[in-house]
Amino acid sequence: MTTSTELIVLHTTKFGENSLVVHTLSRDYGRRSFFVRGSGKRQMSLFLPLNILEADIVESSKTNLFTARNISAKCALNGIRGNIYKNSITMFMSEVLFKVLKEGATEQGLYEWCSHNILLLDALEKDFSNFHIRFLLELTVALGFSPDERSLVPFVGEHFPVVDKFLKSPFAESMLIPLSGNTRNELAEEILRYIEFHTESAVNVNSLKVLHELFL
Repeated sequence: MTTSTELIVLHTTKFGENSLVVHTLSRDYGRRSFFVRGSGKRQMSLFLPLNILEADIVESSKTNLFTARNISAKCALNGIRGNIYKNSITMFMSEVLFKVLKEGATEQGLYEWCSHNILLLDALEKDFSNFHIRFLLELTVALGFSPDERSLVPFVGEHFPVVDKFLKSPFAESMLIPLSGNTRNELAEEILRYIEFHTESAVNVNSLKVLHELFL
């Protein structure tokens, strides 16, 4: 059986000489990995973090690793790919999603929320240094947590007033909350620990170091 679907790229794993396993999030399959045959160097730009793709999925009763074929980019994401800061944010977002979401997870509305955030980041022309903080807090809600003072304070401590402001402010206002690079990094680490606790998994996000250096 073949199904046409949209996929958000979270991570890739090389398979043999010129094939890949692409770890994705989709509306139809949730968090799932697919085999892509014969993906040469020219095609690798298709699989950059958080690219939104269209593909045909070939299902098989013999294996859980279905095959993705006829892959194309649904959105160009020129606003992201031409900006080192936005590219770094997508690396962070995709790494968080790859490590937090379990294979087979199918949280309702998660694909739509993630796709909306990607297109929003792509469209922003300025004031996006706080984007990954807002993303982490919205992710806790998308995963079904209820971030409030009682549950957050053990993790964010004295930063709770800032976190509370993020939770209560409209998106545009939250992008303008003044934060130093160190505070922004501490907030990200603290919210990740909150997510770790609720998902019962270790979320060691290497790309956070890159964001810290870029957004000092």
